[in-house]
Amino acid sequence: MTKKNNILKRSPLGWIVMIVLVFIILNSINIPINGAPKDMTYGQFYTVLKNNPASIKTVTKTELVLHGEFTDKSTFTVNIPDNDTELLNLMRQNLKSFDVKPPRTAWINLLFNFGPIILLLFFWWMMAARGEQLGGKIMGFGKMTPKIHTGTEKVNFNDVAGVDEAKEELKEVIEFLKDPKRFQKLGGKIPKGVLLVGPPGCGKTLIAKAVAGEAVVPFFSISGSDFVEMFVGVGASRVRDLFDQGRKAGKLSGKGAIIFIDEIDAVGRLRFSGIGGGHDEREQTLNALLVEMDGFDTQQGLILIAATNRPDTLDPALLRPGRFDRTIIVNLPDIRGREEILRVHTRKIKLAPSVNLKSVASQTPGFSGADLANLCNEAALLAARGNKEEVEEIDFDKSVERVLMGPEKKGHIISKKEKEITALHESGHALLSLLLPEVNPLKKVSIIPRGLAGGYTFTPPLEDRHYWTKKELSAEISMMLGGRASEEINLKEVTTGAQNDLELATGMARRMVTQFGMSDKLGNITLGRREGLVFLGRDISEERNYSDSTAQLIDEEVRKIVDDAYVKAKKILEENIDKLKILSNALLEKEVLDGEVVKAMLGIEKKDVA
Repeated sequence: MTKKNNILKRSPLGWIVMIVLVFIILNSINIPINGAPKDMTYGQFYTVLKNNPASIKTVTKTELVLHGEFTDKSTFTVNIPDNDTELLNLMRQNLKSFDVKPPRTAWINLLFNFGPIILLLFFWWMMAARGEQLGGKIMGFGKMTPKIHTGTEKVNFNDVAGVDEAKEELKEVIEFLKDPKRFQKLGGKIPKGVLLVGPPGCGKTLIAKAVAGEAVVPFFSISGSDFVEMFVGVGASRVRDLFDQGRKAGKLSGKGAIIFIDEIDAVGRLRFSGIGGGHDEREQTLNALLVEMDGFDTQQGLILIAATNRPDTLDPALLRPGRFDRTIIVNLPDIRGREEILRVHTRKIKLAPSVNLKSVASQTPGFSGADLANLCNEAALLAARGNKEEVEEIDFDKSVERVLMGPEKKGHIISKKEKEITALHESGHALLSLLLPEVNPLKKVSIIPRGLAGGYTFTPPLEDRHYWTKKELSAEISMMLGGRASEEINLKEVTTGAQNDLELATGMARRMVTQFGMSDKLGNITLGRREGLVFLGRDISEERNYSDSTAQLIDEEVRKIVDDAYVKAKKILEENIDKLKILSNALLEKEVLDGEVVKAMLGIEKKDVA
């Protein structure tokens, strides 16, 4: 097949242009779509008009030409002489539909004949003129334009922190790209594909760039959504073009190349074969990707790295050995990893000597690398607003609260009564965090609204934990219900302020019963299938592997756990009612209290246990 034919095959615009040109040509030579008109002589038309005028449906006169239609829907044209008054009078008398169009000037004739062609050429010129600015996307639907990195960005493993296990796994890939013969001489083969799996913001893209920087090879970066188009076959064409570019770049570099596809679940989603089949554009693109991964040779040094936070949605054919041979988990960083990430992101920030990044890391459990980068930036901005010369630890503390709960609403006007309710509510949480030895220690308590919360009690863990006892979870539920208990003790009624607390407490109690096997009546079993995210090609129903009587028992056990925790919280607060009132009054006066200040004010010495 010729190059021209390939262009027509892959470019829908080429077919559109050809169709328009054919239409213009047919129109210019006056060949109507309904068929050619019948040419009649002047005498023939005169005879029909005089003897059988009812057979003529319509006649239109344009200068010295008559265009008409018979009742049988056939058309005709007649050339008539100039100033034939007899014929005109006869048509006016015998025809029901007779019209005269004004004569067209030379400019109008030129416009009608050549106007469409001129417009088409102008449109074509505009696309050619802007083709370079648009990266050739107008004329090249099937072309891929990835971000290309040549290794000059100097992104290496020193810029990646908190994912030591992932870096160790990828060192093998780097060693292969640096010295492929070392592996090939023993018959070893490097994995064709490496899949990075982890939550958003954990540094999957940064790790892939660091691999390219360490190996100093061309690096092609593209998003999975860039393959998806409305035109059928465009995505598959882009897949082929991307791998062609990778092979050429790898050959030119002499060391190979890396293709990185971010959010590969956009194109690698599980294929659906239900009603109506699944032959759509997305599946064609996936099939093309599978074929390309089977086709390229690792001896060429071409390696595919992909990232996703939804591995459960990927098609099994994509994950089999020979395609993605290796899966690397990129988890959220632990406290040591968070400290390392903070050190990376604070290299260009002027820190005060008193800043303890380990302490900052302990306040940020569950933060991803992107969250920590945002945290450092927020701290620098806060220090700049305060006209400080250095970023202090208090700026990091405020940034943590801002990232977790949103900015302070200092201008938010609340009534005196609502302020008192908020103070009593948060005092209940804060006091229980000090009196219950199993929960995290108090860091700060505030009645200044943040985000959607009217106030907050901040109790971050001192270290990362993976296991909790039944006693610890029950104590945590008691602290959650401390705000509601404080309201009932002091106001003799409850408010809507505990809505989120009740939701969290109920959810934790239900997990204790159905997932953790912490129910005495139900025993050491797991009930029900954990509901996952719904996606194309998977069942949307939740499996219920227990009876109605068991469901009733689950509800009873959940209620018992929550009720017992509430009774415990209320009892502790009633026994320390004087401390509760002192704390609420201090909150009304100061609005924000540090944990150490609260302990000193109430005379409570609690060991900081996580």
